[in-house]
Amino acid sequence: MAKKILRVFFLLFIIPYCAFSQQITQIVRGTIIDKESNSPLIGVSVAILRDSVIITGGVTDEKGNFRLDKIPVGRVNVVASYLGYKKYFMPNVLVNSGKEVVMNIELEASVATKEEVVISGKRRGEVVNDMAMLSAHEFSIEETERYAGSRGDPARMATNFAGVSGNDDSQNNLVVRGNSPFGVMYRIDNVVVPNPNHFAGEGETGGEVAILSDRMLSNSDFLTGAFPAEFGDATAAVFDIRLKNGNNERPEFTAQLGALGAEVFGEGPLGSNTKSSFIFNYRYSTLGALVKLGVDIGTNAIPTYQDFQFKLNFPLKKNGGDISVFGIGGYSVVNFITSNQLNPAVQEIYASPNTDEYFKAGMGVVGATYTHQDNEHEYTKITIAASTQYSQDSINRVIRSLTPSGKSYILDSIYHLEDYLFLNTRYTLSITHNDKLSSHSSIRYGVSAEMFEPYYKYRHLLEPDLNPGLDTYKWNQQMNTTTGFHFLIQPYIQWKYNINDKLSTVMGLHGQYFTLSNSWSIEPRFSIKWKFKPNQSLAFGTGTYSQLLPFYQYFTQDTNGVQNNRHLDFIRSFHAVLGYDVFLKNDIHIKAEAYYQLLWNIPVDTFPSSYNILDEGTGFDLFFPGKLVNKGMGRNVGIELTVEKYFTHNWFAMFSGSLYDSKLQGSNGVWYNSDFNGHYVLNLLGTKEFKWGKKRLNTIGIGGKITFSGGVRYTPYDTTLSKTHEMPVVTDSLRDKFEFMPYFRLDIKFNYRCNTKRFTHEVGIDIVNATGYKNILRYQYVGPGQPLNLIYQTGLLPVFYYRLDFWLGKKTW
Repeated sequence: MAKKILRVFFLLFIIPYCAFSQQITQIVRGTIIDKESNSPLIGVSVAILRDSVIITGGVTDEKGNFRLDKIPVGRVNVVASYLGYKKYFMPNVLVNSGKEVVMNIELEASVATKEEVVISGKRRGEVVNDMAMLSAHEFSIEETERYAGSRGDPARMATNFAGVSGNDDSQNNLVVRGNSPFGVMYRIDNVVVPNPNHFAGEGETGGEVAILSDRMLSNSDFLTGAFPAEFGDATAAVFDIRLKNGNNERPEFTAQLGALGAEVFGEGPLGSNTKSSFIFNYRYSTLGALVKLGVDIGTNAIPTYQDFQFKLNFPLKKNGGDISVFGIGGYSVVNFITSNQLNPAVQEIYASPNTDEYFKAGMGVVGATYTHQDNEHEYTKITIAASTQYSQDSINRVIRSLTPSGKSYILDSIYHLEDYLFLNTRYTLSITHNDKLSSHSSIRYGVSAEMFEPYYKYRHLLEPDLNPGLDTYKWNQQMNTTTGFHFLIQPYIQWKYNINDKLSTVMGLHGQYFTLSNSWSIEPRFSIKWKFKPNQSLAFGTGTYSQLLPFYQYFTQDTNGVQNNRHLDFIRSFHAVLGYDVFLKNDIHIKAEAYYQLLWNIPVDTFPSSYNILDEGTGFDLFFPGKLVNKGMGRNVGIELTVEKYFTHNWFAMFSGSLYDSKLQGSNGVWYNSDFNGHYVLNLLGTKEFKWGKKRLNTIGIGGKITFSGGVRYTPYDTTLSKTHEMPVVTDSLRDKFEFMPYFRLDIKFNYRCNTKRFTHEVGIDIVNATGYKNILRYQYVGPGQPLNLIYQTGLLPVFYYRLDFWLGKKTW
């Protein structure tokens, strides 16, 4: 069916337009600023090249703007050079007929004297944040769309990086260097945001579908360790995401219809006499169509969701600063009805076979940022925001038994088991000041203040006896509480000093104070980078880090209504990373890193057990721990290698691999494998583009990805205790001792893009798990006396789309 749909799109919409394409051009324009001071640079030379031949060029005006007209569609190289600064070179910029290319270029000052001609410059792959010297990866819109299997999702795209594992097809949770996914933080335009994913549970940082559209992103960073002092309340990784400004000269739009949703994207100017702009994206789910077509998405339920993002930008004439207003929101609903499934062979990735579940979730963020250019060396940025995360669940227990033949179930009874409503509202104030002291030195300092207002309503009707072997601790209780206001204050300061063009250091200090538990932390950070050859460098980074627990866990109550965990301290960790980089032939990058991470102050049980809270943060069930104490530990160690051939000569390829070991210690003093200790992750991916048509204006892209990693770890169930409690109970002494078969997945991506005068058409399909390989996700407990179900991950999944980019002329709105 998916092939038929693609064939119809191709024949009816694409070929008639592309067959008569004429010479088509587009505009390439943008702004060039000093990377550290944000001040515009006047008189910068900008050139557009194709196959080493200069097509055209120009210089920036008094506001740092440049504009180059009549650039033929296709891929071009952009070069910017300025005396006293390192040369900027960005290869293979994609020029389409449907959208202008608008670039925001940041030039880095050279420590060499201004009389010298500096030939070294920014290389492809260097991160946006100049104070992140290692364990950092830049990503862009084009990358999220280029990688096979990424589905336009920044989180799934990040699984291509070394040290990052995502071997759960049903969710986009990220395991970074063996850490729990709840150690990952999302920061968007300087604001820490709730989990930006659909169907997200409390205490998780992932979900089934990303809320944030990749088309809203400017170049952003993903940091996997030893991050600078400006980042706090994270122990595993940081998504430092930047939303782009809309086109401030002409309206441009995108309409897309695909397996994951119907989308409308737009950007353009606000008013005819200003440089203000808007950008937005709206999506409504179409997964139901896949279910009706018989495609296996892991469940027979029909998930529905919708999301919306926007950003308004208003430049200020007086000081060169601006005001921007942004918002992100998403809402999702799914009902898992298993009581009508009487076949033992039914596979449900997301639901238990002995429950009917009705789940809703949502999140929203709205904020405003004021940037003030104090002078040509300094700027101040102030951001205020309000956010909320919401989840509601109602669960009925289904009792069934096998027929004498064992080929079907008989439904015995249904009764209400539990329900909850979690609502966590957060208000944020963030202030950052950056001062470029000289070409050698710059300083950045600021503070983030967050006020939390959580509300929890929880009711559980089943009453098992507490037992050390229980994986989660639930009790007969009702909780209906507004917990008041609580504050997290995080000041920081960091200083970058370039000793010369070869040697740079960053030193910083991060502070953190949480009013609920009266927890505080002062965390030193340090990194150094030595560029001992023009194409090679060594770097070292270290520091201490701390993080809150998933917020609702502070307010869980025992049967007497006592909140035993309000006193819990931060989770704390120490990072040490050593890295080596080499660039070959300007388009090949090899990076190797070795790391060590020690975690302490980890909440564990008050009685001897294997339980450690770092095993949480993924899956589909909330975990309600009993009374915990900060006496557990964790340790992650590993090595990583990335070999990447950047997109040049119409193809790219990348290999990333990591070997690691992740261990945890429970309250019994014994060290165990963590849930996430797969030991290795290997990725091999690439894409080739072919030009097509008389004037070679159109492209066909073919890409693929192979992932091979250690299997999911599991703990066997204690069948006797599980039968007694009528719920799954694991064997405590065998925590994560066993491992399923290794994970393997092949993804294939095809796309076809054609350019006409005002339109760019693109049709494509991402075939996830193209071989249909059966990766094991988990064992599933069905009920007393019944065999365990072996649950497999998503099978072959075709994710197809048709996209139309177009513009409406020079008329402004």
